[in-house]
Amino acid sequence: MAVGALLLALAMIYIDSHFGSEWMDGLLWLYAARPDGARSLLSSIGGSMIGVAGTTFSVTIAAVVYASGQYGPRLLSNFMSDRGNQVTLGTFIATFVYSMIVLRTIRSPGESGVDTLAFVPQLAVLVAMVLVLCSIAVLIFFIHHVPMRIHINSVIEQVGERLIVEIDNRFPVFVGEPREEAHDDPRIPPAFRLDAPIEAYERRAVVRSKDTGYIQLIDEDRLIQTAAKHDLVVRLQYQSGDFAHHGSVLAEAWPADQVDEDVVKALRGAFALGSRRTALQDMRFLIDELVEIAARALSPGVNDPFTANSCLDWLGAALSDLARRDLPSRLRADEDDALRVIAYPISFAGFVDRAFGALAQYASADMIAGKRFLDAIGDVALSCDDPDRIATLRLQVEAFKELAGGSLAGANLLAVQDRADQLLLALAEPDYQRRLRDSPAWLGGTA
Repeated sequence: MAVGALLLALAMIYIDSHFGSEWMDGLLWLYAARPDGARSLLSSIGGSMIGVAGTTFSVTIAAVVYASGQYGPRLLSNFMSDRGNQVTLGTFIATFVYSMIVLRTIRSPGESGVDTLAFVPQLAVLVAMVLVLCSIAVLIFFIHHVPMRIHINSVIEQVGERLIVEIDNRFPVFVGEPREEAHDDPRIPPAFRLDAPIEAYERRAVVRSKDTGYIQLIDEDRLIQTAAKHDLVVRLQYQSGDFAHHGSVLAEAWPADQVDEDVVKALRGAFALGSRRTALQDMRFLIDELVEIAARALSPGVNDPFTANSCLDWLGAALSDLARRDLPSRLRADEDDALRVIAYPISFAGFVDRAFGALAQYASADMIAGKRFLDAIGDVALSCDDPDRIATLRLQVEAFKELAGGSLAGANLLAVQDRADQLLLALAEPDYQRRLRDSPAWLGGTA
């Protein structure tokens, strides 16, 4: 925006210098500015804009510090990348840059010589006034935007909505075309089997990391294309969000005699590492953000179960959406239907454990959050048709009931255990979905 303001100022000065300001004489309500008045006006605009920009930046930093302390430092990236804050700062700085560029072109009579005429870029000054009005509007927006942005419900909503969008974007296809998988699938090379003989094992070629950090991106197309070009099968050892250090084996390729330094370099180039996790390909990061907010809310120093309930609602919504989708096999094929990539396995149980399993120890110590925890699992069960996934949810409920028994007592424990028993009883029946829908204690908002 600052560069755009610079180009706009140059364009306005060019128009004023070549076409003049005679057109203003025909507008009685619009008076041409004199050099001293134009200088004073632009100086005031520039000084006030840089002052307001500094204040705005201070408010933004204060909001970031507050959010970091209240919700967790991993949410800092959400605030730093907020488009509203960026546009606000950009508008003030751009107006300042525009005013300074136009200001230096104003000349009084005889300022640069005896015969020098006065020059005031009237159209450029008029545009400066328009930018001031835009800046005032942006300031009003910013005053409203910051409190709304740091409100806990807004923070949770933004993370939850992005998680649901990522689920919709990433499943059911992940890398290449998914293939049906069996433990003894003949398409898996002998070198990548659990019972691989030493001769087959030695035919693996390893791709080691040269950097240390979190895997932020895996170039899926590059892996498939490289493997197809050299007739390889590549097995990934990491997924996005994992931490890898220098020398870690990012992937293994088979057969080794077809892997040279150029192939290793191409495969290594499919992995991008950074100093922090991002949500670009890592849905677990978004789940962890919701879990972190809920865990902080349930800590003894905060004791805010209703914030935790909001996180559980969004986690339940995301996993309900995931429960209706087919997760891809770890075996991925190219366009010719040849196995090329064995990806890191993705399972519904893994996501459930990442969300509910991580929060169980915190929610089990609070009756309000504990009941909502069980309601969220029941909501996910309503979207499940797979017996294995229902069994996963049952295990979570049983584990949660056991944790609650060691953390709660009296009426609070009875309330949570009663809700858990109702859910376990419903999930044990073939028509569990009807039983859950017919139960007013489930979807009636009693938590």
